[in-house]
Amino acid sequence: MNAGLDSPWFDSLLTDLRALPVPERADQWPELQFERLAAADGWRWNIPVDCGGLGWSPAEMLQVYRRMAAASLVTTFILTQRNAACQRIETSENRLLRWRLLEELCEGRQFATVGISHLTTSRQHLNTPAVLATRLPDTGGFQLDGNVPWATGATRSQILVTGGTTGDGLQILAAVPVDRAGVTVQPPVELMGLSASQTGSVSLKSVFVSDDEILHGPVAKVMSYRSGGGAGSLGTSALALGAAEGTLNQMQDEVRRRPELQQYLAPLQAEAAELALRLERAAAGQSDAASEAESLRRAANLLVIRSAQVWLATTKGAGYVAGHPAERAVRESMFFLVWSCPQPVLEANLRELSCGRPEVF
Repeated sequence: MNAGLDSPWFDSLLTDLRALPVPERADQWPELQFERLAAADGWRWNIPVDCGGLGWSPAEMLQVYRRMAAASLVTTFILTQRNAACQRIETSENRLLRWRLLEELCEGRQFATVGISHLTTSRQHLNTPAVLATRLPDTGGFQLDGNVPWATGATRSQILVTGGTTGDGLQILAAVPVDRAGVTVQPPVELMGLSASQTGSVSLKSVFVSDDEILHGPVAKVMSYRSGGGAGSLGTSALALGAAEGTLNQMQDEVRRRPELQQYLAPLQAEAAELALRLERAAAGQSDAASEAESLRRAANLLVIRSAQVWLATTKGAGYVAGHPAERAVRESMFFLVWSCPQPVLEANLRELSCGRPEVF
């Protein structure tokens, strides 16, 4: 089972994901997709070998995300959030907590997610922190109060990796049990796309986290502390590229029936192939990591949006009907303009979309 991404079993997983019905509503969950993923040892892929996992590298996980996103974007998105929690646990200096949680996660006995956007981008414009972390010296821990604005799959998770900001501006990151007193997972919101990711907010009211549950901190900018390096910042680009490739694969079926559309498909396929090479080189450290990650995200964002729009146009009226795969692809492509999108990337995309002039990548 662990022979690698080129093995027939991985192709079989992708085939199954493509064939399964796509859940669309916030009261749904990709149960069948995750059953198939578990059968393919998906919970172990990114977990270190010393905790019972397969220890796949960040570069290998990028290719997992890219290829899976082409088959099932909602499943892949949820998986990235679970794996982001695993990464923060893995890099923790709290070795006992690290070993216990990762062993349970790779065996599928626990599911985890992250609620961390308020520590990096979301709500950073506010004068007071979204989540206040107050030191409790008499009890050996912290109290968390506030609101985690975005947490994917918290309704299905036992562990929420989240954190808060102290009065002096430092930050902590903790593994918080979702059933802890004071933790309230709000109903997931209906989104433009990917509603079945069950993404919503989590309220924290006088939530106690012990020192034994702290993963990182208190430090300045906890999300940059012991981040693990590797190719993690390229993950969002891998999903965008994979989603674009999935759209183009489905558009290819339309082209087989109407060969005159090949002239519109071919340039997008060539662009996707070029971005795939750039992604592999960046993951291998063959380019400047920071600048290439930003450039790739800008290009991948535009590619996934344009690919979906071209596919919709080629389907004519059929693709405009709710439930058509092209209609869903258009909605899902918009996700990349708002998910973990750094300001420079967003501004570049806005210039492209508003001015109609190609950005130089």
